[in-house]
Amino acid sequence: MNPIDKEDVLFISDARFELGMKLFNSCQWYKSHDVFEEIWHETGGPERQLLQGILQVAVAQVHLENSNINGATILYGEALGRLKKFQLSNLGLDIEGLSKCVSKRLELLQVGKDLAGCSVPILNFL
Repeated sequence: MNPIDKEDVLFISDARFELGMKLFNSCQWYKSHDVFEEIWHETGGPERQLLQGILQVAVAQVHLENSNINGATILYGEALGRLKKFQLSNLGLDIEGLSKCVSKRLELLQVGKDLAGCSVPILNFL
């Protein structure tokens, strides 16, 4: 996939996206999912995959809150596959940082280790 720029991704400037980020970063996973999903339904093109990756991270966190380790592991893996496609894009989002966090959490879950002490996913503007 070719890198895309933030000018190509309309949802970045959508006020709902910023709200979704605030909810995501305050660990309100289900609420952030709802906001991002609304935008996802309106989005086409390759950026739809990016939103889906972010959505999957939020849902993985909901699974963890419900002690569904298997569901979280699956969604982290799927999210990581989508997010990594956008690490080199100039979107103004720290996709690389989010990907590293998700990768670490996935690695720990896959070997049956506790996530205590492992940072929670954060989505930041650069």
